[in-house]
Amino acid sequence: METTQIDINTIIEKSLENSLNYQRYRALVSKLVADKSTTGPNQSESLINYTMLNDKRMKRWDKTVKISETDKIAITNATVNQTWIVLTESWCGDAAHVIPVINKVAELHPGIDLRLVMRDENEQLMDLFLTNGGKSIPKLIQFDNASKTVLNSYGPRPTEATKMVNNFKAEHGTLTAEFKEDLQRWYNKDKGQNVIKDLIELIN
Repeated sequence: METTQIDINTIIEKSLENSLNYQRYRALVSKLVADKSTTGPNQSESLINYTMLNDKRMKRWDKTVKISETDKIAITNATVNQTWIVLTESWCGDAAHVIPVINKVAELHPGIDLRLVMRDENEQLMDLFLTNGGKSIPKLIQFDNASKTVLNSYGPRPTEATKMVNNFKAEHGTLTAEFKEDLQRWYNKDKGQNVIKDLIELIN
């Protein structure tokens, strides 16, 4: 059965009721670390450890992500009245690299309202924005506040990282632990710049 715009808007409105701004999301992740816990129903040791690692990653990106003057102008000059809804979970490695950068961009424009929602608490919303049939996160939904329509979606990874993943999967079938380490190194070297460029394209 086809989902209508009215249905999509109802699902979005419902998810926003339990959404967090970035500061509250960061506070939640830090509290989860203190409580030796994680978001979502799966409280496995590995996901709890990923949450702890991601808290450190986000702290680092919050301090170190830099946006060039040229990119700042491109962001602040955009005509935007949007809500950016990001599906995430505290244990997600890509989210820890991408969301702090999304926040830095959103902070520069008063017309962007960034809201974070948990994937496993918002299954209906997640099912509308699958990536190749999978519930990959983080996923940014670009919602226009005036027309009440979804303009686009973005994620789970920046464009260059997506190419790396797709090429590796095409050749090897699945992502190895070694490749995942290579991907982490790519994120650390890129310093959020690919995400910034992608988001500028999204709002222009």
